[in-house]
Amino acid sequence: MCHAQVRVTKSRIAFNAQFLGRELEYVYEIVEYKLHQKLILRTADGPFPMETTYTWEAIDGNRTRMTLRNKGNPTGFSKIFVPIMSTMMKRANKIDLKKIKEILESNKVGL
Repeated sequence: MCHAQVRVTKSRIAFNAQFLGRELEYVYEIVEYKLHQKLILRTADGPFPMETTYTWEAIDGNRTRMTLRNKGNPTGFSKIFVPIMSTMMKRANKIDLKKIKEILESNKVGL
């Protein structure tokens, strides 16, 4: 199977998110993309610098393992609040990933 190469690096994606009761607006820039393997996004504009990495690994013919890693330096918060924020981000990621899994496994996405 031949896959067309699409230039996606330097592309920007704007989105809104809810976190700790606040509406956050971000613009991410795609800094690395490898089809079916890896996607790295870095904030180009937003409340604090952050990098998000998604990786995909085939387990077998029917299953894929996706990993998600966020790293960043929250600004505008007390240093005491940073560990709490990290825990809250992990919790929010788990909720989002569970929702994505449910959508994909429901076969309602037309894949």
